[in-house]
Amino acid sequence: MPAPRFHCDAPLTAGARIALPDALAHHALRVLRLRAGEAITLFNGQGGEYPAVLEVEGKAGFAQLGDFNPREAELGGRIILAQGLPSGDKMDWVVEKAVELGAARVSPIAAQRSVLQLSGPRLEKRVAHWQRIAQSAAEQCGRNRLMTVDAPLTLEAWLAQPAEGLRVLCHPEAEQDLAATLQGAPDQAAITLLVGPEGGWSDKELEAARTAGVQAVRFGPRVLRTETAGLALISAISALRGW
Repeated sequence: MPAPRFHCDAPLTAGARIALPDALAHHALRVLRLRAGEAITLFNGQGGEYPAVLEVEGKAGFAQLGDFNPREAELGGRIILAQGLPSGDKMDWVVEKAVELGAARVSPIAAQRSVLQLSGPRLEKRVAHWQRIAQSAAEQCGRNRLMTVDAPLTLEAWLAQPAEGLRVLCHPEAEQDLAATLQGAPDQAAITLLVGPEGGWSDKELEAARTAGVQAVRFGPRVLRTETAGLALISAISALRGW
């Protein structure tokens, strides 16, 4: 059985003995009930990982690090998901599965038709919550780099940022399909996916995206739910690109 994996936001060095952060130690000792001498794996999100042996002194946890393992589990290219904020806790699911599928970044979009509207302390708490989900998903799925989760922006504000690679918007009435669109882009170009909320993008948002050079693409004959579309597109791109 693989050793439990933990993200440790601290410098890691082969052969070092480090004190585990309180939250990490609590999770390992109180939640997972690990015991002294058990094997664990630590990574700090900067690439690679360290096998380690858990040590316990009272309520404190320590790790004796082994040799650095440069293993990575990233895609062969960079995929960003700009996800229109869905209702309820669907964004939790999107963030978790985007990590598992290898996305590099998720940018929540406060779309005009988004039911969920966040601001102030509630916004800060929700973003921190998504970031914790991304960390936990990375620990579970074997990634050694953390997926970035941004604070929500309106589509107009998001489009005003510097563009990164090919940007496509999922639209059931688009003339060109995903495979044809990818054929015209360099193999290693970053790909950004724009997926609307339950009610879709407004006409104003669609026009803003078109003006900004975003290409509309269709993805099969069926209309996918907002929490399904982006994840299906990530999987399809990974397959089409051989990532």
